[in-house]
Amino acid sequence: MLPATAAQPTYGPQLEGFDYPHPVQRFAFESQGQPLSMAYLDVAPKNPNGRTVVLLHGKNFCAATWESTIAALNEAGYRVIAPDQIGFCKSSKPQRYQFSFGQLAANTHALLTQLGIDKATIVGHSMGGMLGTRYALQYPQATERLALVNPIGLEDWKAEGVPWRSVDQWYARELKTSFDSIKQYQLNVYYSGQWRPDYERWVAMLAGMYAGEGKQAVAWDQALTSDMVFNQPVVYEFSRLLVPTTLFIGQKDRTAIGKDLAPPELAKRLGDYPALGKRAAAAIPGATLVEFAELGHSPQVEDPQRFNAALLRALE
Repeated sequence: MLPATAAQPTYGPQLEGFDYPHPVQRFAFESQGQPLSMAYLDVAPKNPNGRTVVLLHGKNFCAATWESTIAALNEAGYRVIAPDQIGFCKSSKPQRYQFSFGQLAANTHALLTQLGIDKATIVGHSMGGMLGTRYALQYPQATERLALVNPIGLEDWKAEGVPWRSVDQWYARELKTSFDSIKQYQLNVYYSGQWRPDYERWVAMLAGMYAGEGKQAVAWDQALTSDMVFNQPVVYEFSRLLVPTTLFIGQKDRTAIGKDLAPPELAKRLGDYPALGKRAAAAIPGATLVEFAELGHSPQVEDPQRFNAALLRALE
């Protein structure tokens, strides 16, 4: 049996109580008629090479999850910006917000503009891959390169036949989230049944927000962003990407949004990353595909040394 959720740490709605590996800064701005605060890390290298990398987290991740990648990029001379998107982690949790990848891309671009960064390499993991794709489509002149790390959205789940869910249904599902449920999901889908103790920290990071006083606000924004992910595919626009793009695909990943609602035969063929990665690389003009045969959804967490080396090679 897994330990009871009550034994796990409890965090605030903006992840208060969970320490990030670098000082958290804040970008205050107004969007959709309300003041918002976007948390971000801005980590400078000792020997700058003049280039900036922006790291976009996934739906079940935060800026802190990029810890080892930030260190490797800094060592190689890159300035690193790692934001928490609105609705996630240490950023604002608005009750009423029209979440779209276009809006999150605009928020990220506004942050970079405020920091005086006019061009950067965009690295997106999981949901961050969908956001990174939208960013590169929306702001091609501001995107030096695009790197997609096991991005979700390489298939259109709705078009494949996954049943639609209302935001209220997503919310009811989110309210049941616990340390145990997060761990079980990640074990099955992300890590192919292989668990390591160092993964627990990232499970506790997420679960702590659901265990705290801001549970409803956290669950509500997660429901809104699930609706965004399901209903705003980017896969049809891959051919329009104009920037050099590298796909990093852990072959054991089986992530697919809404798979739990899909008929068994459909569920079996969703999230086939070995096939999806190849298909995406063929659709994106000039894309490079890097495959990790024995890794899953989060190569930067599973094998940081190998992933960071591959990323640095792609950036050079």
